[in-house]
Amino acid sequence: MIRIGGASGYWGESVMATPQLLKAGVDVLVYDYLAEITMSLLARGRMKDPENGGYAPDFVSVVMKRNLAEIAERGVKVLSNAGGVNPAACGRALRKLIDDAGLGLKVAVVEGDDLIARRAEIGELGPEDMFSGERHPEPMALVSMNAYLGALPIAKALADGADIVITGRCVDSSLTLGALMNRYGWDAEDYDLLSAGSLVGHLLECGPQATGGNFTDWRDVPNRAAIGYPIAEVSEDGSAVITKPEGSGGLVSRGTVAEQLVYEIGDPGDYLLPDVRCDWREVELEDVGPDRVAVSGAKGRAPTGKLKVCATHLAGWRGGLTPTFYGFQAAEKARVFAEDVLARCEFMLRAQSLPPFTETSVEVIGAGGMFGEEGEADEVVLKVAARHAEEKGIATLLREAAGLGLATPPGLCGFAGARPKPSPVVQLYSFLIDRGEVSVSVDLGEGAQPVASADHGKSAPPSPFAEPCAAEQTSDLVSVLLIEAAFARSGDKGNSANVGVIARHPDLLPYLWAQLTEEAVAERFAHVAEGLVKRFHMPGTSAINFTLEKSLGGGGIASLRNDPQGKGFSQVMLTMSVQVPARLLEEIS
Repeated sequence: MIRIGGASGYWGESVMATPQLLKAGVDVLVYDYLAEITMSLLARGRMKDPENGGYAPDFVSVVMKRNLAEIAERGVKVLSNAGGVNPAACGRALRKLIDDAGLGLKVAVVEGDDLIARRAEIGELGPEDMFSGERHPEPMALVSMNAYLGALPIAKALADGADIVITGRCVDSSLTLGALMNRYGWDAEDYDLLSAGSLVGHLLECGPQATGGNFTDWRDVPNRAAIGYPIAEVSEDGSAVITKPEGSGGLVSRGTVAEQLVYEIGDPGDYLLPDVRCDWREVELEDVGPDRVAVSGAKGRAPTGKLKVCATHLAGWRGGLTPTFYGFQAAEKARVFAEDVLARCEFMLRAQSLPPFTETSVEVIGAGGMFGEEGEADEVVLKVAARHAEEKGIATLLREAAGLGLATPPGLCGFAGARPKPSPVVQLYSFLIDRGEVSVSVDLGEGAQPVASADHGKSAPPSPFAEPCAAEQTSDLVSVLLIEAAFARSGDKGNSANVGVIARHPDLLPYLWAQLTEEAVAERFAHVAEGLVKRFHMPGTSAINFTLEKSLGGGGIASLRNDPQGKGFSQVMLTMSVQVPARLLEEIS
């Protein structure tokens, strides 16, 4: 059995994870840094310093520096996509750190995902955005272009003797899958095993989200300040147990693991990855001991002949500020102030011969209203923001908002330092490319060695899956908020969000399916969802997954919304009213 620890879920993760997992005796540490927003930030970093910028520097200077000696002593393998858009620079910094420490660790750098040098060539093909259908941006406006790589080069690097593997843009779960392919000798055509390994990686990739972080029943999670990071104990047949270090805080339960399972996926019967086409509809989760959940039932098929490419391009400027109002009619005062700011800016932009803002956003946080009527509140935070084609346009917003400070309704205040500055908008653009167009290599410090792509043959679509059985007619139906009958978790994919709903009792699923229709969910999220709502059945975990297309105002750094990643959508979903049998609620309690 191999024990793999999920030590990082994003760039900025706590440094407490690594020593905790090393003490727990893991064989492999995986570090995931690359959310889609992170790619935009790293692209900006490389623009400032093309030679040494564009990777997660604290992975080297903090995490590895503090723990390198123990990693070497214990013989633990380290796998990370901290290379971002410049894995070679990350590899150089790490090798220097190892040399300075006098350690004999071998570092492998996986390259080939970076396609920015071919932006003009690829731009001539005119690929459309795979989500919005928009045309390819002007090639010279692109600042990054990276294909999502899979697990094969990671497995090869380990087989060639690497102790630490650094990648650029790869699928988050492929770090774990690469370790499993190397350990157990799984072949590139062992699709059920590759799907099972990808599922384990998916459960680890967000760190403590699988051990009680962001959990619906957050009051049941002990000692979150010292939360344990997830460990997967994986057998050769792909089955696994998710747990955490003994004595650590947090909680591992069917609910916490199920919430991570549904996080940021689309169709659970056709979850597309470079190495395998996953079917997780019949995945089963079982509590097998305190803080131990068994995971099994993943199926897989041959992947498609395409790879997803994540590109970012410059799309103007954005900026905003978040003052506070309190006292009588606080929400009304905040809205009036925002109206005054935008009216003043409209005049000042004309005076400078600048065009209008391309987009504005006003949110009064604390007064309700995002998904319903606003209520009275005596203290609110106002967020007023805008996008403009030029930096001067956003500078005007920030200057004039500050300049109205003495001409505002009473009650304006806020904790602030220097005035905010305009930020460039680096917008995500995603499309598909033939995998044969991407050449991948592994460099262990002795020159790049090519990695052959597997020949998978034809990829089959998923089999259709029946809807749940009709809900049993019963006389003891009671009306409750969804949170009493289900857990939920939400996340983002570009400009779309997903909300996964997991029934607290398997027999509740038919009742939830009958009432949480695509139409009902679309109505609940009518204020934000501009596209279709789609619904998917996950009988193995008694879950329903919803995707809400075009619901994030552009998503990531391109969005002006306070929640550009839909993290709070699950909480809104859980306020919906459903009718369920009272006897099942009693069984839950």
